[in-house]
Amino acid sequence: MFGIENYPGFILAAIILNITPGADTIYILTRSVAQGKSAGLVSVAGIISGCLIHVLCAAFGLSMILSTSAAAFMAVKWAGAAYLIFLGLKTFFDKNNSFETSRNNMESNNLLKIYKQGVLTNVLNPKVALFFLSFLPQFINLQYANGPLPFLILGATFLMTGTIWCLILAWAASLMTATLRSNHSIGTLMQKASGVIFIGFGLKLAFDNS
Repeated sequence: MFGIENYPGFILAAIILNITPGADTIYILTRSVAQGKSAGLVSVAGIISGCLIHVLCAAFGLSMILSTSAAAFMAVKWAGAAYLIFLGLKTFFDKNNSFETSRNNMESNNLLKIYKQGVLTNVLNPKVALFFLSFLPQFINLQYANGPLPFLILGATFLMTGTIWCLILAWAASLMTATLRSNHSIGTLMQKASGVIFIGFGLKLAFDNS
């Protein structure tokens, strides 16, 4: 079908890969727990938008630049690492407890900021681009490798399974907000821990040579 091979196997692999924890998962959980369901849903939209960009790049061959140019790979890699570290430091040193009720009364521009951060968290991770570039071709017949349609179908499938999982994460995590808001010390601790986790992901991305 459209040059796609072992489509059921791809769906199973996509589900397993989507539920594997990573920077995207941490971002969604952090926003959902800290600021409630609305922020969680917006963070999901940002992450999925970033994935869509990677799918389109892979489908039309633009991601090939990252796999063939060491300079391009390193540039995006360090940009992504720097952004995650910045996000972590900002979260860690924020004097306002983001778990308090007052922080949940977000204006539209704050939701837009959460969306943009979600997009950048995903887009600036070169391993996501290389993942799509290396993973999708495994399920495409070589005779169709140069056409975008099978890439787009597989990419859309991956995004669908990823969206479902991310929405489950956001919903489950947002249920914890009421408890956290009633305990200031736990909220502060979780906020600091979230910042450390983001910094850790940034450092791992920067110094991981695999």
